[in-house]
Amino acid sequence: MLELLSQPWPWYTSGILIALVMVLLLFFGKSFGFSSNLRVICAACGAGKHTKFFDFDWRAQSWNLLFVVGAVLGGWISSEFLSNGEAVQISQATIQDLRALGIAAPDSLQPDKLFSLEAIFTVKGFLIMLLGGFMIGFGSRYAGGCTSGHAISGLSNLQLPSLIAVIGFFIGGLIMTHLLLPFIL
Repeated sequence: MLELLSQPWPWYTSGILIALVMVLLLFFGKSFGFSSNLRVICAACGAGKHTKFFDFDWRAQSWNLLFVVGAVLGGWISSEFLSNGEAVQISQATIQDLRALGIAAPDSLQPDKLFSLEAIFTVKGFLIMLLGGFMIGFGSRYAGGCTSGHAISGLSNLQLPSLIAVIGFFIGGLIMTHLLLPFIL
């Protein structure tokens, strides 16, 4: 079994599993979204006493907190027990694009220039993380959900606002990748 889990799976496996989860969520009248968990956690900690936004029945959404625990636990298990220590395999075109930005190909899962502790604990790295976190938090709240919520739940429910949000996410990603990232680095 460990051999099966530690091998790369075909690309379509995740799509099949996501579709299965969505069918189950739709059947039980639930929706999927990762960013809503922060609201649930804040409400559970009593933030509803101070802010109306957090004053709701968080227990009805507590099932979604299991997803957060599962994501963290699954990441830790795969990192500790299923990783072979090799660098992530990326295409030569991606390596060349990274070099053009002054970023070395990753020696592990991600480029050290962007995601190492040394990079984060610089003034520039701290500001990028702070501003990026604020923009993601504000953006997901302003958009009425995060990328996973709109792209997976919203699109499977055929919601036009989710389609517009997903198009906006892609446009924002392209702008970040091609215009802002070279400027920031």
